[in-house]
Amino acid sequence: MNLKRLTFGLGLVLMLTGQVAHAQHSVEKYQKAADRGDANAQFHLGLYFANGQGVEKNPVEAAKWYRKAAEQGYAKAQCNLGLCYASGLGVSKNLTEALTWYRKAADQGLAIAQYNLGLCYANGQGVTKNPAEMVKWHRKAAELGYSTAQNWLGVYYATGQGVVRDPAEAVKWYRKAAEQGDGTGQYNLGHCYANGQGVQKDLVEACKWYGLAAAQGDDKSKQKLAQTKQKMTPAQIAEAQQLVQEFKNTSPKP
Repeated sequence: MNLKRLTFGLGLVLMLTGQVAHAQHSVEKYQKAADRGDANAQFHLGLYFANGQGVEKNPVEAAKWYRKAAEQGYAKAQCNLGLCYASGLGVSKNLTEALTWYRKAADQGLAIAQYNLGLCYANGQGVTKNPAEMVKWHRKAAELGYSTAQNWLGVYYATGQGVVRDPAEAVKWYRKAAEQGDGTGQYNLGHCYANGQGVQKDLVEACKWYGLAAAQGDDKSKQKLAQTKQKMTPAQIAEAQQLVQEFKNTSPKP
């Protein structure tokens, strides 16, 4: 009999039991506040029902509580209600309703809602496709530091979608996303350095950014990293690896 394994298993069960009990206690606390009309509690209660934490997973109840908070102007709940309508979770799928709730949250300055609203305009979901509106809302989210929007804004400048093509501006936004640890932004910035697009060609920098993206498991980045290394000297590769390590050491942990 493996006593260490049994002890570990018992410890894991106790830990998980404690987590469940804590979640159930939180649900009870939020339920009482939500019933009194507290928008923050209503939103969090919706999250618990959406994720099945401390309560049985129930998308309908999640949407119900999101709506109560959203109708009080709670931006995060408005955005999540929009997501419910976009995906048909707990409500009938309705892209126009999704757009309506995204816009309410976006107008309050919630970056993820601004990003989602931009996607609606990009893909014609609940609204006619409009590249200018797509860029407008993604720029707002990007300026608030939302890395996915920063990367896409870079793509728009690189390709001329909704804006005048500007490779240097593309690099600027890729860098903002990359420095936050966004893997796609890191790959795109590496591509710019590898090909001299919007920035002076620099294989060491290309290797650095491809390497950081590859470390997140991106197969495309791994392939580009290998191809780039074939064009570099051992000293250049070592320099790039040092830059990768320095970035990891100085970047804030998630």
